[in-house]
Amino acid sequence: MNALTWLTRRHTTLPAEQQRRRDALPAPAAPDETPLAQQRLVVLDLETSGLDMRRDQVLSIGAVVIDNGAIQLGQQFECTLHRDDHRVSASVLIHGLAPSAIAAGIEPGEALLAFMEFLGDSPLLAFHAGFDQRMLARALKDTLNLRLRHPFFDVAELAPLLCPQADIRNGGLDDWTRHFGLQVQQRHHASADALVTAELALILFSRARKQQIDSLKELEQRLAGWRRRQQAPSL
Repeated sequence: MNALTWLTRRHTTLPAEQQRRRDALPAPAAPDETPLAQQRLVVLDLETSGLDMRRDQVLSIGAVVIDNGAIQLGQQFECTLHRDDHRVSASVLIHGLAPSAIAAGIEPGEALLAFMEFLGDSPLLAFHAGFDQRMLARALKDTLNLRLRHPFFDVAELAPLLCPQADIRNGGLDDWTRHFGLQVQQRHHASADALVTAELALILFSRARKQQIDSLKELEQRLAGWRRRQQAPSL
């Protein structure tokens, strides 16, 4: 199945080579019953110019791969995107990306294509995935006229689902890394945050298997029930 079946049809002018690469991207795989230890997953973290999902831009992409039940340190992705119109804002105090780094970054189309080729047909994991999903989707649509259809799993949802005894409500990445005693060398750097999210995900997958959950399809079903319970009014 070719990605042409899931591209948007709006006319966008791309260089011929970028269009060829875009059209050769594989269609995403739906969550199935593949055991978690055999599932390839890409753990993503984005650094952005701010938190406005309609106006702010993706500045940096970091990703690591979980495959064969382990983090594959030989398979990592890190890229800073060039932005002509980038302006220094309060966000630079968080992610530390100086204007010089943005000016020296990779052309957005090239950066996004390289990431999508790295991603392949794999599902995505992120912490507070909704933000990363929307920001990546808009960047792909605006830059490549490509619709993002890869399934996203939110580690911020998986953690309380699988570890209710932790009693961490609306916890951030720092809350869960402290709970599990993970050593964090650096924060608010795309690749570093992706790596610690991947470490947390492996712990959660181990907990999932102990609860007889051993595939993304089963996780998806459990998450759907968990969300319904969270939304149900208290008696």
